[in-house]
Amino acid sequence: MQMISFDEKDQVFHLHNDQISYLLSVEDGGTLAHLYFGKKVDNYHGQLRYPRVDRGFSGNLPGSNDRTFSRDSLPKEYSSAGEMDYHTPACIVRQKNGSNALFLTYEGYQIVSGKPDLKGLPHTWVKDKDEAQTLIVTLVDKVTGVKFDLAYTIFRNRPVITRSVKVRNTGNETVNLEKVASMQLDFVDRDFDSITLPGAHAHERRVDRNPINQGIHVYSSIRGTSSHQMNPFLALVDPETTEFSGDAFGFAFVYSGNHKFEVEKDQFAQTHLNIGINDFNFNWQLKPQDSFQTPEVVMVYSDQGLNKMSQAFHSIIHERIMRSKFKNEVRPILVNNWEATYFDFNEDKLKTIVDDAKKLGIEMFVLDDGWFGHRDDDNSSLGDWNVFKKKFPNGLDHFADYVHDRGLKFGLWFEPEMISVDSDLYQKHPEYLMHVPNRKPSPSRNQYLLDLGRKEVRDNIFAQMEHILDSQKIDYIKWDMNRHLSDIYEADLPANRQGEAYHRYVLGLYDLLERLVDKYPNILIEGCSGGGGRFDAGMAYYNPQIWASDDSDAIDRLSIQYGTSLVYPQSMMTSHVSVSPNEQNGRITPFKTRGIVAMWGDLGYELDLTKMNEQDRKAVQKQVAEYKKIRKVTQFGKFYRLKSAQTSNQCAWETISPDQKEAVLCVVRVMASAQPYITKTKMVGLDPDKHYENQMTHEVYGGDELMNMGIYDPVEHGDFKAQLYHFKAID
Repeated sequence: MQMISFDEKDQVFHLHNDQISYLLSVEDGGTLAHLYFGKKVDNYHGQLRYPRVDRGFSGNLPGSNDRTFSRDSLPKEYSSAGEMDYHTPACIVRQKNGSNALFLTYEGYQIVSGKPDLKGLPHTWVKDKDEAQTLIVTLVDKVTGVKFDLAYTIFRNRPVITRSVKVRNTGNETVNLEKVASMQLDFVDRDFDSITLPGAHAHERRVDRNPINQGIHVYSSIRGTSSHQMNPFLALVDPETTEFSGDAFGFAFVYSGNHKFEVEKDQFAQTHLNIGINDFNFNWQLKPQDSFQTPEVVMVYSDQGLNKMSQAFHSIIHERIMRSKFKNEVRPILVNNWEATYFDFNEDKLKTIVDDAKKLGIEMFVLDDGWFGHRDDDNSSLGDWNVFKKKFPNGLDHFADYVHDRGLKFGLWFEPEMISVDSDLYQKHPEYLMHVPNRKPSPSRNQYLLDLGRKEVRDNIFAQMEHILDSQKIDYIKWDMNRHLSDIYEADLPANRQGEAYHRYVLGLYDLLERLVDKYPNILIEGCSGGGGRFDAGMAYYNPQIWASDDSDAIDRLSIQYGTSLVYPQSMMTSHVSVSPNEQNGRITPFKTRGIVAMWGDLGYELDLTKMNEQDRKAVQKQVAEYKKIRKVTQFGKFYRLKSAQTSNQCAWETISPDQKEAVLCVVRVMASAQPYITKTKMVGLDPDKHYENQMTHEVYGGDELMNMGIYDPVEHGDFKAQLYHFKAID
């Protein structure tokens, strides 16, 4: 079945599969107009040609006296500054004469099988050309010769369309791109709520829902990364949309740097959306015959609420953005030494943790910060990726062998993007530190930024990492980044091109990661940026899992992980059991609850195993054994959010195997009450004709009972109580 058709007579493009349709058309003045995005329609008969209305203060086409057609009111696929459209433009192009006048008109199209790669950028991909088709529509400004190739890919079996833009300068003069969005989408006659994922360090991805009123609403980051503060995701939903019903349009930006989502409700109550690289401090020089490729946006439509939207995102990210060989392998249960030792460790001290990990059934030991240079605190040695002899007098390989001999995998922490002034690298190459000439750079966490936009800097860091990784003793890398960008200046760019520095940093990061995953495909890489400061679809291309937050408190994690699950699959989210009282907020939480919340994603432990009492040691053994039974389902099953701790006193979630034969349900009650309400939890997604056995109590329920009647939540004394239910279908 062809998924893209073009009606030559009516000049209408129709992208469609069994779930969705997307329609666009060529209107007056060569204007590319948006018609529809939503539930599948079989055939379009032309009824959505935009009504001709004389709108005051909305100008008309150049040289035209037809007052009933205006680009200021018409829903469009892409807009530019200078075309008498007063919405926030998708692009701004500065020309040699100083003007930003651009008038984009339709030039032509091509339809290609499959999906072209985006060179140098993370992107969705296909296994074979039959699973997707791509429409490329070219718009041109005839005066400058600047062309915009708008790419739309529709996947055969997914409610997903991806969009990106390539700008080509086919003219004779250099132009400057001051803004270039990856997509624009206009809606007519829709009242929307926006759902975004704002936050802070140790407080990431909290669900924020607000009505879209007239005006411009901006959700963005200018921190050089996707950031803790505003995740690169937006959903536009009907006001009545819930987890299980209503329309939801989701947009995830496959990019790890500055981003900008602009939602504008205009004077005609139409909603206008732009998504792309943030135009703050962005200015890309485009010489004749050069091109610029924008990052990709993944667009999802659901007619059954937020859970169906999330499941589409989970599927496309897991199956068609992640590339790691580990993406379909159950993730090892690990212990990380950071909260156990911080910088105060040596080989002998670590061996005791490794020995206890082995006894408790843990599968990997991760050596965190402090193993390199002469690093005893956070003031030194970043950039010196050589073994700290005082802590490892026999070398790191000797300790790695010890870990492997105990039957555990060995992981190692790196922060490759950073440099300390107190480092050999800085003494040899002070120019590698990103800084503005004649100005003192600003430290953050006592560290500075490497100028990753420069190839020689990336080559140096990669060579140092090679020296460690070529030993083949390392099974896992935790790639950290503990500050955001500042002092933006790329030393090998001239003054008139410094607006490229932010984006070139991100391209440099992607290049370094690409080289790493190419050479070391057998190393599992976990992303981290002070926790969840770079938790995005772009990093998923290189890192199949990411540390969700530096806040390891189980109750705080309910909201963090709930918000994360709106977009990102649970296998991508690492979550650890830490000490109680929690070191971030002092909360005292039962060990059982900490374990159940950590089992939401990839389970690990972030505490000193050697200092646990016997009761907690038995609890770890029990958790590890239980998680090994359920992790294939919890990591890779279909995920449902049932109750949100942000809006109630409970949080509940469920994962179900693809064949509906196994399900895991988790319920957490936050605060206790002297007169507690009696609550129930209803499951979803089961086979109503099957019977399911609770693996702990051996009670049997019908699938229809669990979904329609539900089960009572236990009434327990004490705050922060949690229950985990593991059901298996009975043949």
